[in-house]
Amino acid sequence: MLEILTSRTLAPLRHGFFTRKGGASSGVFAGLNCGPGSSDQSAVVSINRARVAGALGVAPDRLVSMNQVHSADVVTVSGPLAERPRADAMVTATRGLALAVLTADCQPVLLADPAAGVVGAAHAGWRGALSGVLEATVAAMAALGADPARMVAVIGPTISQRAYEVGPEMLEAFMDADPGHARFFARGAGDRLLFDLPGFGLSRLRAAGVGTAEWTRHCTYADPGLFYSYRRATHGGEADYGRLISAIRL
Repeated sequence: MLEILTSRTLAPLRHGFFTRKGGASSGVFAGLNCGPGSSDQSAVVSINRARVAGALGVAPDRLVSMNQVHSADVVTVSGPLAERPRADAMVTATRGLALAVLTADCQPVLLADPAAGVVGAAHAGWRGALSGVLEATVAAMAALGADPARMVAVIGPTISQRAYEVGPEMLEAFMDADPGHARFFARGAGDRLLFDLPGFGLSRLRAAGVGTAEWTRHCTYADPGLFYSYRRATHGGEADYGRLISAIRL
């Protein structure tokens, strides 16, 4: 059976941060791998995505996702897509359309203004978050009539600070953008640092005027039974890794 994490903050909208449980994939992908860009069998990925669509109450072609490129690009969607656009966030005011993002340590962010009938979904790794993908998503939702003050945003399972070791060059990149970003880094071993990705995401959402922003507090790296993790797969010498899916619909 599928295991789906939901947020009371986003209720009653249909949404879910899907774990890896309940899928048809095997091997290193065992479970609900929904990444067409992985080396998993495409037919099996399609089966997994169809199960997600069914759980959200939409046809498979109305579960739309992107070719994610760690950008700040946002697309406004009004129907099924013939091809996956190169972008890292989507927004819509169309009912019966589910917006999905794929992650394996990066932040999946689901946003909504239920009163305006507008939802959004963003993929926010450190590059995308630093370049403004969350602010761009809020702005694109506002262009459809949403009010940032009414918006709710939930960050799903992502890598936590205690597991996210980075080098000094990443601190430099953040400090170049804003010296105040130093507060998201903690000292690690030697010259290593520990970066607070969800803390940074929450700060960007709140600075963009989002009325309610929270993190589910699930760490992808720490729980291999529930979540895929790019970093954990790399540390384990695995050839590839699965992609988690998170989605929201009106």
